[in-house]
Amino acid sequence: MAGVAKISITPQQPMWMSGYASRTKPADGTLHEIWAKALVLQDPHGHQLVLVSLDLVGIGSEISRQICDDLQKLHSLKRSQIALCTSHTHTGPVVGHNLGSMYFLDESNQKLVNEYSTFLINSVKQVVASAMESKEAASISYGLGQATFAVNRRNNREADVPQLREAGELKGPIDHSVPVLAVRNAAHELKSVVFGYACHATVLSLNQWSGDWPGFAQIEIEKQHPGVVALFMAGCGADQNPLPRRTVELAENYGQQMCAAVNAVLSSEMKVIVGQLKSEYQEIDVSLATLPTKVEIETDLKSDNKYIASRASHLLKKLETDGRLDSTYPYPIQAWALGSSAQLVLLGGEVVVDYSLRLKEENSSRDLWVAGYSNDVMAYIPSERVLKEGGYEGATSMIYYGLPTVWAAGLEDQISSTVSSLLKTVE
Repeated sequence: MAGVAKISITPQQPMWMSGYASRTKPADGTLHEIWAKALVLQDPHGHQLVLVSLDLVGIGSEISRQICDDLQKLHSLKRSQIALCTSHTHTGPVVGHNLGSMYFLDESNQKLVNEYSTFLINSVKQVVASAMESKEAASISYGLGQATFAVNRRNNREADVPQLREAGELKGPIDHSVPVLAVRNAAHELKSVVFGYACHATVLSLNQWSGDWPGFAQIEIEKQHPGVVALFMAGCGADQNPLPRRTVELAENYGQQMCAAVNAVLSSEMKVIVGQLKSEYQEIDVSLATLPTKVEIETDLKSDNKYIASRASHLLKKLETDGRLDSTYPYPIQAWALGSSAQLVLLGGEVVVDYSLRLKEENSSRDLWVAGYSNDVMAYIPSERVLKEGGYEGATSMIYYGLPTVWAAGLEDQISSTVSSLLKTVE
């Protein structure tokens, strides 16, 4: 059985946008609606999986926990059965404390953020309830397509990309796969499509609400398949950009390219999912590197870099409240089995592409779909390679997320070994 529903989560008044530190004013309009969508799958044994997709840059642990606690109580679910996935659009609203060191909000703007967070929580509960109520007999199938507009931004200068692409000289690891899950009713009519891709949603930086290229992709899929609800799951695209970018026309074009990739899968012979749905969820304590001292934080408070100073202010408040800084972070990892042939891994944070490439190689007995930006977007998640190289994804992005320092060495192996363990559990 399966049920699907959608609800608009577009802010109803101007408020601050998330994703870019350079913005100087609230949103001033809507390019297209942003959505919360829910898909509920249920196997013959009654085990359910609840997938929620959100056109947001991310959500933090506090809001994620509240949503999941409420859904567990309302629908008799376990935490492992609920996945909250964000598209990472940079033209959505600030939500909760996510990327808190990036914004400098006065009391009125902070009030709007708080009110939106409450609205979001209630909207997710409403859309899940609607999906539950709409459950009907259904079949599920899986397939894999390809799109090529994602470029490794660490290895290719944006200005050089058109020439490098034409010459076939783009560098760096990529994952151009487009996993697709199709849900059809008893009459074999398409009811829902879930698709993923490892690429930032950063074509647009305007001051209008939108889902960026994933939003345009969902719009195009739903337009070409009337009555269908399309859901997007961001892959491990933390170091991948849609290039070139910066115009609405390009965002629409990438959406159309993605729709074409999805349609190619839908028209091919997809694998029918048979067997049980299984789910596991675990939070592992991942270590941070050496923590700054109070003296070092107080020095940062005087920094000319306002973001470093902002982080220092938050850290000093935490020291006053808790008496210490946390040396580890509870990192969420989730594994779902879709019958006997396909598995889905959902990782928290902004995960670089190395993870999807490694996990699919190490766990190749079934088709493996790896998603990032799920359940808690607390920071960038670099591979060991990127951590050593440093740069934005490996080091300086931690400033904007408010974490006190970089991750400790060994992060990649710890995550990868936990994923392998959870996948064996759901076999």
